[in-house]
Amino acid sequence: MSREHRRVQLAPGYILHHRPYRDTSRILEVLTREHGRITLFARGVRGPKAKLASVLQPFQLLLVSWSGRGDAAQLTGAETAGSSEPLPSACLMSGFYLNELLLKLTTRHDPLPALFDDYQLALRRLHAEAPEAPLRVFEKRLLETLGYGLDLTRIEPDAYYHFRAAQGLLATAADTAGAVAGHSLICLAAEQLTDPRVLDDARRLLKAALTECLEGRELRTRTVARSIAEKQQ
Repeated sequence: MSREHRRVQLAPGYILHHRPYRDTSRILEVLTREHGRITLFARGVRGPKAKLASVLQPFQLLLVSWSGRGDAAQLTGAETAGSSEPLPSACLMSGFYLNELLLKLTTRHDPLPALFDDYQLALRRLHAEAPEAPLRVFEKRLLETLGYGLDLTRIEPDAYYHFRAAQGLLATAADTAGAVAGHSLICLAAEQLTDPRVLDDARRLLKAALTECLEGRELRTRTVARSIAEKQQ
């Protein structure tokens, strides 16, 4: 952690998570484009008279200013970057899922501009289309950015493959549990995810790869989504 005192003005960022701190403050986890994921103390932002309460919302592109050292930096200002519609309520769980992946799989103060752009694109797509394809594309690109990308080259379209931890994709029989069609992998590589079978194969494969990266850590959003699905049955 850097001990250098820094003053940053109007950095593009998204709030990934916030939690109460003392009576009127919050601790924010913010994804910024040029500074990576950072933790900020936001004082006086809770309560009916808090001017920034309506600004510090997830899924909104903000221009964030802060000052301080390492993870003791203080939020000094925030404003919305242009106008943007709130994420549709039907896509909120998908948005929180993206945020949880970033919180669990990225390291603080590690700038990943391409991943920031991928996240921004995923949010934009969630405004306009069903969530399955945007989520799969983001998961794929996240794995690539973190150095755990799937090797989707030399795939035979008529073959079947199985993902194995630490070994990647291995050829297998069509009736093997968890087998993924080669055609689906080729479509995933091209990010052409319109066919339901391709989407299902991509979901199962990327879930297995992400589970390995998470090293046994459960995603709360998956648990909540599973609980909602069970209640609707």
